[in-house]
Amino acid sequence: MRPIYVAGHRNPDSDSIASAIGYAELKTRLDPANRYVPVRLGDCNSQTRWLLERSGAAEPVNLPHLMLRAQDVMQERFPVARHDDPIREAGRAMIRADLELVPIVGDDGALEGVLTERALARRFVRDSLRTSTIEDAPTELTAIVAALEGELVTGEPRRLAGRVRVYATDVSSDVGISEGDIVVVGNRPEAQLSAIELGAALVVLSTSAQPSPAALEAAQRRGTAIIVSPLDSYVAGRMITLASPCSALMERAPLTVPVDYLVDDMSEQIKESHYGAAVAVDADNRPVGLVTRSDLVAPQRRRVVLVDHAERAQSAIGIDDAEILEILDHHHIGSIETRIPVTATFDPVGSTATLVVERFRQAGMEPSRSTAVMLLGAVLADTVILNSATTTARDHAVVEYLERVLAIDAAQLGREMFEATSDVSDLSAHEIVNRDAKRYQLRGGQEICISQVEVVGDALLERREELMAVLDHERSQRELAMCALMITDVAAKGTVMLVAGDVAAVARSFGAEHSDGTVALPGIMSRKKEVAPRLMTAL
Repeated sequence: MRPIYVAGHRNPDSDSIASAIGYAELKTRLDPANRYVPVRLGDCNSQTRWLLERSGAAEPVNLPHLMLRAQDVMQERFPVARHDDPIREAGRAMIRADLELVPIVGDDGALEGVLTERALARRFVRDSLRTSTIEDAPTELTAIVAALEGELVTGEPRRLAGRVRVYATDVSSDVGISEGDIVVVGNRPEAQLSAIELGAALVVLSTSAQPSPAALEAAQRRGTAIIVSPLDSYVAGRMITLASPCSALMERAPLTVPVDYLVDDMSEQIKESHYGAAVAVDADNRPVGLVTRSDLVAPQRRRVVLVDHAERAQSAIGIDDAEILEILDHHHIGSIETRIPVTATFDPVGSTATLVVERFRQAGMEPSRSTAVMLLGAVLADTVILNSATTTARDHAVVEYLERVLAIDAAQLGREMFEATSDVSDLSAHEIVNRDAKRYQLRGGQEICISQVEVVGDALLERREELMAVLDHERSQRELAMCALMITDVAAKGTVMLVAGDVAAVARSFGAEHSDGTVALPGIMSRKKEVAPRLMTAL
């Protein structure tokens, strides 16, 4: 079952991670026909890691991009043949699967090559132009017995490597039989004996003919094998060459790709390959999938549900190539575009986790305990323990509900979370600026980036010059109109903002003063409601 990813934004915070975990759990319970997988689009910050550890929830897997990979389009059910399997069996498997090739593996299961329709066709054409032979494909006697659906009357198991002849002429004629050949003959005692005496390594008796006593005695004396087959002489002659091992005809350097290889990077190679396919292999070079030309025709896009964001710049790389199924967010309507109408919720509450909990309750369900702790922590984080300007009565109601369900003190949980994770002294300036950065698109097409870090006290301001240098660098490297860092003191309930860009315009939008790229914003705590909207208008 192809997964549906539930993804928050890049540089994920607690709300983004908790909402992905919670909404994936709810959607899985409401829609068991699909598999919803919570993912993250970057490393979790210290607060989120603390919350994951406290709740016992599993950290979502990292999703580097949403572009199609081999594993998204490959056929997972396909025939595989061993290197010593008869060509006939591999060919029949190829026909049953309606494929142009079959992967060939060694004793350890690792890919050794592919057997293709072209190789089989060339073998057939070659055999029609000259005497059939298995000289270039030594074949086990037991494999020939199986291909002929016959019975070994005499002879020891061994490997044969001679020409294949149908002995249909008079015994006095020069039939060209030489030492080591394989001879097909019918119910002709003299021809049977003659083939053995001329040095045949194997005599095949077609149409269930039986060996004469003289032929049987000569075969045992000379070590010649005899097989009795129900097939006629023509078919028997053809089947012998098809008993050769796959290793004799396989191509030893097939087109292979890892399962996470991008479809765009391999499509031209597949189209140019004469067998029109690539073998997807795992880390041990074992075949796990086939990607054929037909699989590249209008492949199904990777499916995703977006939570806690609707900006293209904040979403996964390749979001334009994905199929967005739903958006659940508490921010403004962003720049994400969809190809078809989808359910999109933009609800002005303090946290996307609030919306997730409300949907659990509307469905008459309760989240698992670990998910409930994650969701509670996310609401407390995004509303700064219900003190942010974005906090609504609905956020209060969700916190009260989760307190009852979990039988814990929400305010105490929030204080412990902020006290445990507000110390960023061990982080580099680059990590501080980038760990919770969100980009917003302005009307003119330019972008701004606003980061936020929540602290207790003003110790971080002592690193102002270091932080400003990183902000200037990020602005220049990313060609941003502005790059800013909100240093929000959860105890003092205010923010100091460091700005790389038009700091005067920023200060004017808040009616504040500025100095050395710094703007003091007492009482301002919400990036989403109090800062981003003003700056997007002012700039």
